[in-house]
Amino acid sequence: MSGTLDAITFGEVMAMFMACTPGPLNEVTTFERGLAGAETNIAIGLARLGHRSGWIGRVGDDPFGVYALDALRAEGVDTGAATVDATAPTGFQLKELAPGGDPEVRYFRKGSAGSRLTATDATDAAIASARHLHLTGIPLALSPDTRAFALRALDVARAHGATVSFDPNIRPVLWNSEAELVEATNAVAARADWVLPGRAEGRLLTGRDTADGIADFYLALGASRVAVKDGAAGASLHTGAGRLDHAGFRVQPVDTVGAGDGFAAGLISAYLDGLGDAAALERACAVGALATTHRGDRDGLPTRAQLAAFIAAATLAPAS
Repeated sequence: MSGTLDAITFGEVMAMFMACTPGPLNEVTTFERGLAGAETNIAIGLARLGHRSGWIGRVGDDPFGVYALDALRAEGVDTGAATVDATAPTGFQLKELAPGGDPEVRYFRKGSAGSRLTATDATDAAIASARHLHLTGIPLALSPDTRAFALRALDVARAHGATVSFDPNIRPVLWNSEAELVEATNAVAARADWVLPGRAEGRLLTGRDTADGIADFYLALGASRVAVKDGAAGASLHTGAGRLDHAGFRVQPVDTVGAGDGFAAGLISAYLDGLGDAAALERACAVGALATTHRGDRDGLPTRAQLAAFIAAATLAPAS
């Protein structure tokens, strides 16, 4: 690890096999390889927008692990604190080709190298070098090791004055119970500066139906900003000063997986650039929308020039 990172994140990376034809996964005979992982999507999204981003994780000593690290490095993501596990495999997933944009995804991750991530002096140093830490709820559920890593990462980031964002990104199948999911997720949200729930998961986590209600819950826990994502309906950003709304950008979605990761990358990028809340919300919605326009989770994440062109064209488009 050399120099200072703008932002760092951590989690499990997986090889992804995307179906080349529609239909049930058991009937598909041809797949295209890609890369998957909420946190790697965000690290890549930030790197494409010109930020120095880092990712911490653990991969197997296998072709999938080599592919994942090579792909991240090729995107400009710092992987200096990532490790290779000689005794556990890199996980993978199968993803359906869904014309409606909301595909079925099947995970093969039990006992993976990614679930064995533990803190070291190198991971502490990497986190301490960053201005911002982003984490998701996935490591909280993946294993006791990854949950302990997440809590340690929070401690290190706080000790070194970094801001922290948290996307609950809940995966109910990974949890023992809904009660455990809610308690552990909200305990981490209470330590974050920015909380980024989707509308449906916010309802599960807070018991409140409206964006205002969800936001008020997390503002009361201590968050300074709460962004509530609502799919094609856009998003709202809530602070002590009030609420801002963005209706979202009209695109033709190809694959909705990764939209929330794009939103997070856009929001973090904007605040790293020192933008105000309205501009940050616009950037987040734009990156999230662009993420849905390609099949791969990371393929639609824009460069800064592509983002600017998209927002300019969308702003000039007639409202209809």
